[in-house]
Amino acid sequence: MVNFKEDERLNTLNHSCAHLMAQAVRHLYPRAKFWVGPVVEEGFYYDMDLGGVMLNEDDLAAIEKEMKKVAKTGARIYRREITKAEALEMFKDDPYKMDLLSNMEDGNISCYDQGDFTDLCRGPHVDNVKLCRNFKLIKHSGVYWKGDAENQVLQRVYGVCFPTPEELEDHLRLLEEAKERDHRKIGKDMELFMVDELVGRGLPMYLPKGQIIWQELEDYVKAKERRLDYQHVMTPCVGTVSLYQTSGHWDHYKENMFPAMEVEGENFVLRPMNCPHHMRIYANKPHSYKELPIRLAEVAHDFRFEASGTLKGIERARHFCQNDSHIFCTPDQIKSEVKGVCDLIFDVYKDFGITNYRCVLSLRDPADTRKYHPDDEMWNTAEQALREVLTDIGIEFTEEIGEAAFYGPKLDVNVRPAIGNEITLSTCQLDFCLPAKFELTYVDTNGDKKTPVVLHRAILGSLDRFMAYILEETKGNLPLWLAPLQVKVLTIKNDDDELNEYAMKSVNALKDAGVRVEFDDRSEKFGYKMREAQIQKVPYIVVLGKNEMEAGRISYRLHGEQGTETVPFDEFVTMITETIRTKA
Repeated sequence: MVNFKEDERLNTLNHSCAHLMAQAVRHLYPRAKFWVGPVVEEGFYYDMDLGGVMLNEDDLAAIEKEMKKVAKTGARIYRREITKAEALEMFKDDPYKMDLLSNMEDGNISCYDQGDFTDLCRGPHVDNVKLCRNFKLIKHSGVYWKGDAENQVLQRVYGVCFPTPEELEDHLRLLEEAKERDHRKIGKDMELFMVDELVGRGLPMYLPKGQIIWQELEDYVKAKERRLDYQHVMTPCVGTVSLYQTSGHWDHYKENMFPAMEVEGENFVLRPMNCPHHMRIYANKPHSYKELPIRLAEVAHDFRFEASGTLKGIERARHFCQNDSHIFCTPDQIKSEVKGVCDLIFDVYKDFGITNYRCVLSLRDPADTRKYHPDDEMWNTAEQALREVLTDIGIEFTEEIGEAAFYGPKLDVNVRPAIGNEITLSTCQLDFCLPAKFELTYVDTNGDKKTPVVLHRAILGSLDRFMAYILEETKGNLPLWLAPLQVKVLTIKNDDDELNEYAMKSVNALKDAGVRVEFDDRSEKFGYKMREAQIQKVPYIVVLGKNEMEAGRISYRLHGEQGTETVPFDEFVTMITETIRTKA
């Protein structure tokens, strides 16, 4: 998908199209007032006060029609500078522009004229409105002015614009593809998870089938970790404010945490991450260098107060579960442990067929003294150590400033999904900071106390985000071992007792073999039940009739295919259980 914000050519064109839309809206709604109209990753939007009018799809079509009419005029777009006093006089009846002007310094202010419309703007813009003719308004919503629920509700309209009709058409096709791949739609169709306003925004709840996928992912990654001598622990979802003051999260991460709650004179918070808890587990008893590395792991429930506008199903939520681990090691073990983490990441990616990814060494921004722990020597040591390790073990990476954790640099593995923008799935962070803050020690070969190094790592990232990613990559057509329902059994006739008995016998035998199977014995038409099974993306649909029953065989259809195969029942059981066992 195109990132309009990062493409300078499209950025200018789309910002100009936002003004074209505002001009058309003013023609249709003469009393309309405008707040801001920026370019965003997915195109552009404009926030508008239409005097209480709430837009619908027909209104969007009318706005598009007027935009096309204005674009045909080919009106030139002119930039001019006016004084702040002139701007205040020009927009004196517009509270939104007056608010913007109040935050601007005295001096010349740029505005743009196009035909009968003038708007404040830094620009740049294209030369004339005709260049904005290849556009489409995508969606609309109501938003509070400045995001404050106490303020006026504005109408936000999103759109996209391209230089050519062909580019626009290609993008719209990708948007339709994105709708079909959106894990929120797939999750609804397959009955995997839900979000309920009464429970709270950003707090997804997994339905029975979704919980099966989640559990399979947890079992999968824990089995991988156990083979590598990780020790699994379980820690509480809350901690004292003092815990996070000690770790530094209270100073550097407080705005992303849920508010503190006082209980019996002590302040607690829902935890946003698990490292402080794992630090305290390590500190529970003395350690010798002979014990290191110690690899503590947990699939842990975490809570972060994400802005409501950023929430997206289970991909970005306020409650999620991290596939987290903290590796306590000596400085000499850093290289082998980082290599072990990278090997595990790429082993998992191979299992899931993930090939479109890149590795990023995320460093601090030295100028940002608020975000990062203030210790130049520690940062220089940690960044150089991780850089050298990645180079030595042959990991190709790029470097990005300002993306480190507040306590140390990290390797991020970013994947490019089938839809949307790049996301981080896996991470490995090198930390000299928190072990010192928690006064962690081990006894070295000379009997001296030393401070261990800690690697923070997540392989699947959060199980929730990984699940969203896999759903969108596969369009919900999950591999058999991961599918919540692996086999659905249908009979040609609903009212044949003998046939239904054979179906139940088949279902029970499959259950005994460890297969997730369901018999759809509802009194619905066969075609309806077949279509429903296809929507739910059940990998194997078993169809039973008199012929199958008399021969002790079954006919099955793979999801997405039209033809059926008929095989002996025992052969089918062997085939499907072996496919599940090998995670083919």
